[in-house]
Amino acid sequence: MQCLSDLDRSSINMKTAFIFACVVVLTVVGVCQAGDLRKNFYSTSCPAAEAIVKNITERFVASDPDIPADLLRMHYHDCFVRGCDGSVLINSTPSNKAEKDAVPNLSLGGFDVIDEIKTELENKCAGKVSCADTLALAARDAVSFQQTYTILLQFQKPMWEVLTGRRDGKVSIASEALANLPSPFFNFSSLLKNFESKGLTVHDLVVLSGAHTIGDGHCNLFSNRLYNFTGKGDQDPSLDSTYAALLKTKCQSLSDTTTTVEMDPGSSTNFDASYFVNLKHKKGLFQSDAALLTDRTSNKIVEELQTSTDFFKEFAQSMKRMGAIGVLTGQSGEIRKKCGVINS
Repeated sequence: MQCLSDLDRSSINMKTAFIFACVVVLTVVGVCQAGDLRKNFYSTSCPAAEAIVKNITERFVASDPDIPADLLRMHYHDCFVRGCDGSVLINSTPSNKAEKDAVPNLSLGGFDVIDEIKTELENKCAGKVSCADTLALAARDAVSFQQTYTILLQFQKPMWEVLTGRRDGKVSIASEALANLPSPFFNFSSLLKNFESKGLTVHDLVVLSGAHTIGDGHCNLFSNRLYNFTGKGDQDPSLDSTYAALLKTKCQSLSDTTTTVEMDPGSSTNFDASYFVNLKHKKGLFQSDAALLTDRTSNKIVEELQTSTDFFKEFAQSMKRMGAIGVLTGQSGEIRKKCGVINS
C-alpha cells in the first residue's frame, strides 16, 4: 500500500470536507424544496386553523349536498393554473379579467364557503392562514364529511392528507385558465399531455377523473355526443345507447347551457367507485371520460379502481400529488387578508 504524506492527507481531507459540505447544502435545499408543505403547519401560528375550516365546511355541506363537488372542482381548477396558489379565488378588476371569470370557471361554486372560513380565520389569527391552504383543506373536509354522512360511519381520519404551508399568488389571468384547464372534449393524448405538464402521471389522470363520481355537468359540455358527434348529426358510438336516450330526455338541444345532469348516474352525491363501474359500461358523461377507455394502460387502471377501497387509497395519493403542484412557500407570494383581493 502506498503511504500518503501529511500534505496529501490534508488535501484529501479538505476535498472530503468540501464534498461533504456540498452534499449537506444540496440535501438541505432538496428537503426545503420537497418538504415546504408539511403536517400541522399552523400548529403554532394558528392552532385552531384546521378545526375552523372543518367546522364551517361541514356546516355548509350539511345544508347543501352540492358543496363537496363544488369545492373539489374549485381546488382542481386552482392547482391546474399557476399551481395551488388560490389564484382561482381572486376577483377581476377593471384592468384585469381574473381566472374565476374565464369560461371554464363561470360555473364554479363554493366561493361563499371559502369567504366565510377566511373571515373567521382572520378574526382568530390575522394574516396567518393562506387562502390556498383554506381551499385545499375545505375540499378535503367537504368530501370526507359527505362520505361519512352517506355511509353513516364515522371516519377515524380524513379521506386524504392535506399538507399545509402554501402561500397565495398575486396573479390571476383568465386566459391562463383557458390555456391550462383540461377540456371535457379532450381525447386521451390531449388529457395525458395536460396532466404530464403538471407533473402528474397517467395513473393520476385516471384516479383524479374519479372525482366525477360527485356533481353535475352542463348539457352543452357533452350534448355533441348525443346530436352531432362528427358534425353529421350523429351520436357518439362509444356511448351506451340506453344511457344516451336518457340524456336526450334531459338535454334536448345542442344550445342548452343551463340544464345539468349528474355525472355519475344514480350515485352523484356519493363519493365512491361507481364512476369507474359506469365508465366501463360506456356511461361516462364527457368525451374526456370515455377517452380513458381508449388507451390500454388507462383502461387497465379503470378496471383496477372499481372497488371503493382501492379507489379511496389511490385517490388519497393522487390528491396529495396534485395539491403540491407549483406551490408558493417561504417568502413567495403572500397571505391574503381577503381571498378575492390581492393585498398589494
